[in-house]
Amino acid sequence: VQLQAFGGGLVQAGGSLRLSCDVYGNIFRINFMARWRQGPGTRRQQVAKITNDDHTTYADSVKGRFIISKDNAKNVVYLQMDSLKPEDTAVYYCNVEIGFGSPCYQGGYDCWGQGTLVTVSS
Repeated sequence: VQLQAFGGGLVQAGGSLRLSCDVYGNIFRINFMARWRQGPGTRRQQVAKITNDDHTTYADSVKGRFIISKDNAKNVVYLQMDSLKPEDTAVYYCNVEIGFGSPCYQGGYDCWGQGTLVTVSS
């Protein structure tokens, strides 16, 4: 299983961006799909998560501004980011836990994609 992230870039404060992450491989069940981020000098933080049964959770800092969703047929997870703030500047990562299927390219069943940079200017 491999993950490929799309989106990111430079946006002004108050603007919006949409990140997507495609999951490729022999997959029968995904337990959850999540987006994490790591800003300058900070630890990696889980931003949003959506489970197999569509239960969503968000970091307090993004509640009301970010929405995570998924397309089960395409194995794609989306992160709609609105009202962006400079403190949202970070490298955003895609994370998927495989419940049943092929292992991750890196091994195991907790898969990570490459980071994509989001920069929010003030």
